[in-house]
Amino acid sequence: MKKTGPLNRDVASVLSRMGHTDTIIVADCGLPIPDDTPCIDLSLKLGTPSFSAVLAMIIYHVDIEDLTLAEEIKTNNLSLHRKLCADYQDVPINYMTHEDLKRSVKNAKAVIRTGEATPFANAIVQSGVIF
Repeated sequence: MKKTGPLNRDVASVLSRMGHTDTIIVADCGLPIPDDTPCIDLSLKLGTPSFSAVLAMIIYHVDIEDLTLAEEIKTNNLSLHRKLCADYQDVPINYMTHEDLKRSVKNAKAVIRTGEATPFANAIVQSGVIF
């Protein structure tokens, strides 16, 4: 049995397949996901697991080049936006409209769906390189 890292085999698999500039999306429970985009659904109930907990686990285990958030998070989920800016000061944060973020889903290796139920709690996570 695996001792460290994500225990969910689908999360572990997609993270191990990340190459430089590949993206995954950590999403709230409401983000629309196209049928042809792989979705790893971790949601158990509203709020569980949280967006923040899942994002923190991913960032701990993968070299991250940058995060992209919806512009709307700045005004519609200020507490989460402040937390992300404080927790990830060393990670460049970019912004795009929520509509553009939704269109970007089709280009991601996978969407990791959380139980998060607050507005605009979605992030495009772009992989860096470890050398």
